[in-house]
Amino acid sequence: MPREKGRKVVASNRKARHDYAILETVEAGIQLTGTEVKSLRLGRASLVDAFAQERAGELYLHAAHIPEYTQGTWTNHEPRRTRKLLLNRLELNKLIGKTRESGLTLVPLSIYFKDGWAKVELALARGKRDYDKRQDLAKRDANREISRALGRRAKGAD
Repeated sequence: MPREKGRKVVASNRKARHDYAILETVEAGIQLTGTEVKSLRLGRASLVDAFAQERAGELYLHAAHIPEYTQGTWTNHEPRRTRKLLLNRLELNKLIGKTRESGLTLVPLSIYFKDGWAKVELALARGKRDYDKRQDLAKRDANREISRALGRRAKGAD
C-alpha cells in the first residue's frame, strides 16, 4: 500500500484564534493507540476544550475528544484520555520555559495527518481580554468594508 502524501486536516480549533493571541506555532506528534488512529482517519475529533500541559518534563494533550472507533471491541480507547506529545528535546524545553516564565499557554489549533503520521499544531498563546476581541472584530469589519469598496470601484460601480 503506498504511503500517503500531503496534509489532511482532521479537526481544527477555530475558537482558539478568537480567544487567544497566537504568538508562535509548533508541530508535534501524538502518541496514539490503534483505534484512535482509525477514528481520526474517519475524520472524527474535537479540540474545543483541549490544552497542553507539562508534567514530569514532558508535554501532554488534555481534554481532546477522539470518539471511540465504531468497529472497535474491548480494545477501544477512552475518548478524553491524556495523550503524550512527541517533540524534539530542544523544542520541548523552549516551550516549557516560555509557559513557566511568562504565563503563556499551549493551545492545540488542529489535528491532521502529514505524510501518514498524526500531528497536532500547538500554539504558544496569550489569552485575550474582551476589549481585545472587540478590537479584532472592529478591525476585521473595517478591512471587509475596505475590500468591498475597492471591489465596487474596480467594477466601476462608484
